[in-house]
Amino acid sequence: MCGICGIASTRGSVDPGRLAAMSATLVQRGPDSDGTYLDGPVGLAARRLAIIDLATGDQPISNEDGRITVVQNGELYNYRELRRELERAGHRFSTSGDTEVLVHLYEEHGARFAERLRGMFAVALWDSARARLVLARDPYGIKPLYYREVGGELEFASELRALPRGEIDLDALDAFLAFNSVPGPLTIFREVRKLQAGHVLTWENGRSELVRYARPAPVAADEVRRDEEAELVEELRARLRDSVRAHLVSDVPVGVLLSGGIDSSALAALAAEEVSEPLRTFSIGFEERSFDELADARLVAERYGTQHRELVLRPDAALLLPALAEAFDEPFADSSALPTYLVAQLAAEDVKVALSGEGGDELFGGYYTYAADLLAERAGWTAPLLRPVVERLPSSSARASFDYKAKRFVRAAHLPPLERHHGWKEIFSLEARAELTGRGNGSDPVDHLRARFAETEGATLLARLQDVDLGAYLVDDLLVKTDRASMAHSLEARVPFLDPVVTTFSLGLADRHKVRGLRKKILLRKAVAPLIPPELSRRRKRGFSIPAAAWLRGDLEPFARETLSAQTLRRHGFFRPEAVTRLIDDHVAGRDDLSRQLWGLLAFTLWHERHVERTPGALREPRLEAIVQ
Repeated sequence: MCGICGIASTRGSVDPGRLAAMSATLVQRGPDSDGTYLDGPVGLAARRLAIIDLATGDQPISNEDGRITVVQNGELYNYRELRRELERAGHRFSTSGDTEVLVHLYEEHGARFAERLRGMFAVALWDSARARLVLARDPYGIKPLYYREVGGELEFASELRALPRGEIDLDALDAFLAFNSVPGPLTIFREVRKLQAGHVLTWENGRSELVRYARPAPVAADEVRRDEEAELVEELRARLRDSVRAHLVSDVPVGVLLSGGIDSSALAALAAEEVSEPLRTFSIGFEERSFDELADARLVAERYGTQHRELVLRPDAALLLPALAEAFDEPFADSSALPTYLVAQLAAEDVKVALSGEGGDELFGGYYTYAADLLAERAGWTAPLLRPVVERLPSSSARASFDYKAKRFVRAAHLPPLERHHGWKEIFSLEARAELTGRGNGSDPVDHLRARFAETEGATLLARLQDVDLGAYLVDDLLVKTDRASMAHSLEARVPFLDPVVTTFSLGLADRHKVRGLRKKILLRKAVAPLIPPELSRRRKRGFSIPAAAWLRGDLEPFARETLSAQTLRRHGFFRPEAVTRLIDDHVAGRDDLSRQLWGLLAFTLWHERHVERTPGALREPRLEAIVQ
C-alpha cells in the first residue's frame, strides 16, 4: 500500500523539488519509506506503507534492464501465481513482493497487463524505450488516482491534494449537491480528473489515450444461473472463504472493521477461521441506542474469541468535522465517514491492515432502496395520491424512521426507474439546488447514472440498478470514504467482497436470490448463517450511520449555525445565506429531516476553508479519548 505521484512533461526535465513536494503531501499514505525515479522528462514517486515484502519491497521498482519502472498503490492477490508464470517465461525477480510483477507483466502484455491482475490497485508505469507513461486503476475503483493534463504535462497522484488546484468546477459542485460526493471523472477542480475504475490511460509525446479494459456487469436476464438454491449457498460460502483467504496475505497482522452487520460479521467469522492467533476486531458505537451496533459486533467477537476493541462516540463537531475536512481533500459528505474515520484510527493503533465489508449491499441486494424499486413498479402510481398526507408527518430523529422513508417514497415512486432510484437517495433536487445557489440550470448530474444504466440493457431492472450503485455510489462514495478514512491513519483497508471470485458469482444471480418483497440479501444471509450468531443473520439492515438528525437538533446546532453563517457563505460565494438559514430552521423545527443536506453544506464549507482558503487551525488529529465516553 502506497501513495504515488508523478509528472510527465514535453517541456524538459522534471524538477526534483516539485516532485518531492508532491510526494510530501502523501506521507500519511506511506510513512514507512519513500522513493523517487527521475528520467529526464518523467518523474515517479512513492510513499510506502510496508505490508508485503518488508525487506525489499520499496518503490519505484524496475525490470532487469531498467527500461520499465513502476509505482503502485494497492495489493495484488494473485502475484504469486503471476510470478511463477513469468519466471517460467524467463523473467528474473530481485524482490519477493507483488509490485515487481507489474513490470514483467507489462513486458509480456503491454498496456493490457492490468487485465491479468486480481487485487486493488492504482498503477503508474514508465516505459523509457517508448517514452510512454501508463496509468491503470482496478476494475472496482477501490484505489484512487487523479490526473491533470495541461500545457504538455501530465501530473498524477493518489490524492487531489498533491496536484495544483485551479478553479472550482461548478458542474462538479452541482453533482456534489445532488450526491454528497463528486462523481468521476469529475473532481471539484476544473483541470483535474479522476481515472475511472477499470480504465488505462496511456501518455506519449504529450498525447493521451483513455481505454476501458474491464467492466464488471450483470448478465442478461435469460443468462442468470438456474442452479438449486442449496448449491448456490454452498458455492457462495466457498467463494467468500477463498476471497478472505487471499485478502489475509500479509507480512503484518490483519484485523477486521466489525460493524455488527451481515457483511463485516461474515468477514470476521471467515478470517478468524483462517488465522493462527486471535483475530483483532474493532467497532464504534453511539449513545443513541437505535444507531448502536456494539452488542451485535460483540456477539461475533465472543463467538470467535477475537481481540476486540470498541468505543462509544459522542458528538464533538469542533474536533471531528474539521478533522474529516482535512482527511478528505475533496468535498465529501457521507456522514458515515465519521465513524469510519474513528474506527480506522482505533484499528491503526494495533494493526496496519483491516478488512472492511464494502460491496456486499450492492452485489447481493442489501439496500431498502432495492425493495422500494420493486414496490414502486407495482404501486408507484399511488404516490401522488398519498403525498399530501405523508408530507404532513412530523420529522423524527430516529434511524431510517417511517416518516423519512415514506416521504422519500412518495416524492419519487412515480418517476421512471432510474430517476426514482436516484430520488430515494438524492440530497438536493434540481429545484433545491437552484434555490440554494441562485444559479440557472447547468448540466444534469444524473446523466452519468443514465449512461451507466444504458449499458446494461437486457439485464433485469434490479440488476441494472444494482450495477448503477456498484459503478457510481460504491466507487465515488463508499470506497472514497473507506480509502481516505483509513489512509488518514496509515491503515490499509481491504474489501474482500470486491474480488472477481465473488463479483462474477453475484453478477450472475437471479433477482429471487437477492430481494423478495421486503426481504433483502436472501442468498448471502443463507450462506453466512452457519458462521454468525442467528440473531444477526435474521436481523434487519441498519447501516453504518450516525444520529446526524438528532445531533443537528441538539449539540451540533450552534456549530452548524456558526460554520454556515451569512458572513462565511457570502465570502465563499457559492450558497445563498437565507436559503441555508431556512434549511437549518426547518430541520431544527422538525418540519423535515434535512440532516443530509446540512451535513453536506457543513462538509463543503469546512473543506473550502481548509483546502482552498487554507485557513489555519483545527487541523490536529483528535484524540480518541476526547470524543468517546
